[in-house]
Amino acid sequence: MSDSFDTGCENKANNAPVRPAGSRVRVIRNLFAGIFSAKPGKSAFRIRLAAWVFLAVYGIIAGKLIDFGLRPDPPQSVKRAADDAIAAARPDILDRNGEILATDVKVMSVFAEPRRIIDKDEAVELLTAVLPDVDARELRERLGSRKGFVWVKRAITPKQQQEVYRLGLPGVGFLPENKRVYPNGPVAAHVLGFASLDGIGMSGLEKYIDGQGLADLHGAGFSLTPENLKPITTSLDLKVTYALRDELAKGIAKFKAKGGGAAAILDVNTGEVIAMASLPDFDPNTPPDPHDLNYINRISVGVYEMGSTFKAISIAMALDMGKVTLHSRIDARDSLRYGHFTIHDFHATHRVLSVPEVFTYSSNIGAARTALMAGVAAHKAFLGKLGQLSRLRTELPESAEPLVPKNWGELNTMTIAFGQGLNVAPLQAMMAVGALANGGILITPTFLKRNEEDAKKDAPRVVKPETSEAMRYLMRLNAEIGTAKIADIKGYFVGGKTGTADKIVHGHYAKDRVFTTFMAIMPADKPKYLYLTLLDEPQALPETNGYRTAAWNAGPVTGKIIERTGPLLGLPPRFDLPPQPFPLLAKLGYAEANVPARGGGEH
Repeated sequence: MSDSFDTGCENKANNAPVRPAGSRVRVIRNLFAGIFSAKPGKSAFRIRLAAWVFLAVYGIIAGKLIDFGLRPDPPQSVKRAADDAIAAARPDILDRNGEILATDVKVMSVFAEPRRIIDKDEAVELLTAVLPDVDARELRERLGSRKGFVWVKRAITPKQQQEVYRLGLPGVGFLPENKRVYPNGPVAAHVLGFASLDGIGMSGLEKYIDGQGLADLHGAGFSLTPENLKPITTSLDLKVTYALRDELAKGIAKFKAKGGGAAAILDVNTGEVIAMASLPDFDPNTPPDPHDLNYINRISVGVYEMGSTFKAISIAMALDMGKVTLHSRIDARDSLRYGHFTIHDFHATHRVLSVPEVFTYSSNIGAARTALMAGVAAHKAFLGKLGQLSRLRTELPESAEPLVPKNWGELNTMTIAFGQGLNVAPLQAMMAVGALANGGILITPTFLKRNEEDAKKDAPRVVKPETSEAMRYLMRLNAEIGTAKIADIKGYFVGGKTGTADKIVHGHYAKDRVFTTFMAIMPADKPKYLYLTLLDEPQALPETNGYRTAAWNAGPVTGKIIERTGPLLGLPPRFDLPPQPFPLLAKLGYAEANVPARGGGEH
């Protein structure tokens, strides 16, 4: 019998058909032969089977896509990575009047899950077409990583979000996060600093805020929003800061200051920095390389020889110690020699000068002799008491250590007396002069709003009230007949002092490259504000009669700033001047008649 017949036989014992193994193999072979046979009768069967196979494959793919699309939340590992990457919320930063200086806004950012992206090259090509500022090579590297979460681009526009959405790429999504914005651009940039895309303060007050506990709260997992964070109120006045920066920029351009410049306004009674600018500056919305020294804060990070503005400190020391009075006479007939060094006056008078004349003529010889009367040790101690020999600490993390002579001798005392040989941050010098103007209290500057009571709570007295009034008298006199005449804005009873220091180039003083400063108090009878302007390498111009000294450049810039900001600070011009502006001196018999009405040197 044939094999086909045998396969149909039944097992009598269990009533089940029996098919030998060889027969089953032949059946399967015949089945596949039928499928791939070219006989017309089997074509429909093959088509139906192939259709079912393809339908099953595409069904699986479609099911996966639907699952990815409808899944409400990413996997927990991705969600944790996203939470860690999203920029943390930060508190608003306000000016003293409640104007916003820095705030958070909600933006969308594009992320990717590399493990879910099927064709990475295609994804890179499509995404960079929509987001042209994304580097294709860097994106390909990120998508080729084994990470579960990577950023494609932070803070995209609504239009870009729609375009990315239309691409329909699996493994690419959006996350809402906070972006730090600075609505006033570069105004107050050096005070505010900036925050990174991850919401981390990188400099200025932004970095200070993190150091006060914000970073710790974020690190501990607290969910913070701008709404539940108390705003930070600064000491700055936005309008005044804008005006100061604008006038400084005009002054730098007018006097062709190659190294830029800086300016600040300090409330001498509270220590609040009301306005500050250092140019060139930057827009914190698009911050520069933090290592670029062109953008340093010249007020708190740069250290400079402050020139003749230091003569105020030297004369105040001698007055406070009783070494001189306003009637004392200082010999300035000849240059002062010390070893191989010679100290001379910019405009020599070759005569004996009174103490007020030493100040108004800005005499280097007179200042040096005055400091020698106090002695090296006392001079060094006095400067230390005024905070000039150690780093000034404020809310701004960026600050610089003064450059102090290692072996301080008589020559150092003589040169430092007129502002050479000691490099300090300009804000440090403002703190000292502020104490000389406010009655003798040394108040550490602050960039946060505070009242006078809190400011003076632990502030030490560094000079007597009589010394402070004498210095206000000298600064006012200097604005009337001395080197500060050009900044004597009528109606504001200004007092001031100029300072010009030769810059050190390759270890030597360069006579044609100077650093000029100007400090002014107003009103001089009861000072409220101290102004500082500095210019780095201003040029000699025909309109300055060929001079590049402070009286010809930093002085007039300060005058413009005073004229523009005085009304903004609530100090309208007063043309009826006080009948007795210096009552303590009047009791001691001092009056302006005690001083010969001769003009000072332009320095």
